[in-house]
Amino acid sequence: MWGGVMATDRQARVLNAIVQDYVKTGEPVGSRAVVERHNLGVSPATVRNDMVSLEEAGLIHQPHTSAGRVPTDAGYRQFVDQIASLKPLSRAERNAIKRMLFEAVDLDEVITRAAALLSSLTNQLAMVQYPSLRRTALRHIELVPLTDTRALVVIITDAGRVEQRMVGFPAALSEEDLVTLRRVLNAELEDLHVAGLAAALGRVEDGLAEALKPAARLVVQVVEETLRNEAEERVVVAGTANLTRYAIDFGSSVFPLLDAIEEQVVLLRILAHQEDGLHVGIGRENSSDALSETSVVSTNYVGADQQTLARLGIIGPTRMDYTANMSSVYAVAKYLSDILAAN
Repeated sequence: MWGGVMATDRQARVLNAIVQDYVKTGEPVGSRAVVERHNLGVSPATVRNDMVSLEEAGLIHQPHTSAGRVPTDAGYRQFVDQIASLKPLSRAERNAIKRMLFEAVDLDEVITRAAALLSSLTNQLAMVQYPSLRRTALRHIELVPLTDTRALVVIITDAGRVEQRMVGFPAALSEEDLVTLRRVLNAELEDLHVAGLAAALGRVEDGLAEALKPAARLVVQVVEETLRNEAEERVVVAGTANLTRYAIDFGSSVFPLLDAIEEQVVLLRILAHQEDGLHVGIGRENSSDALSETSVVSTNYVGADQQTLARLGIIGPTRMDYTANMSSVYAVAKYLSDILAAN
């Protein structure tokens, strides 16, 4: 049922044909073109009648005096919702993803390469959110002595993210003290998320001499504050110039969209307000007015424990190849999850 009009299987096929042709050509699609390019087994007159029904349902519209029609946001939504399976990537595309991501040497390079790869595969703007520290588990703590009362705390998460913080101790510590402190901290805190750190502090103190307990409390406090800190969450963007290639698809200027994308908070808000899984936001379904003429395709990626770390996706005009782009977004997220789980 579309807007009160009962949809037939043929009308659905006509809509799909219009979406596919319009995405490919950028030109309004007429009934004769639908008949010639798609094997529907009916006359142009029958297709015209179906197009009238689709237009009454708000799924297509006539942009001007042309006899052709173009999809509306609702038409794109109908098309996306009926995609039963994702188009598999070619072997060359899969090999390119593996080669680029698995050759990265650290998390920063993995995230940067993932964004560049996703932009290259889709010819759209790509965005990859850094793993949230609140969602990652602690892998290791390293204590690097600076003076006898100061040390650099190096925090490594299971997603490969590395954070460094300075800490000052109330009393001088020897290198042997730091070795002991590091051993007990890692034994008790390894694999814990931020929510479990406070409860683990008691076990840490139980394994230490009285003189080392104040230092342990300071280190755990620093680790906890670091993992709770959301201010450092950010998004890596690649392929911004791709949007200018589609300037004709934006009714107004593309520059308000470009300005919005420069604001990290806008991108973070878009990604944060979505549930796990593949998501497609079309036109005004997106939370920002600047994205009202775009589509956002995104999904989550996970860590070793299969818990969501963050999201990645693309932004482009509503006239995009949804089937191919959804497949690319899903595939890059899958390989990104694999490489983070392997490290």
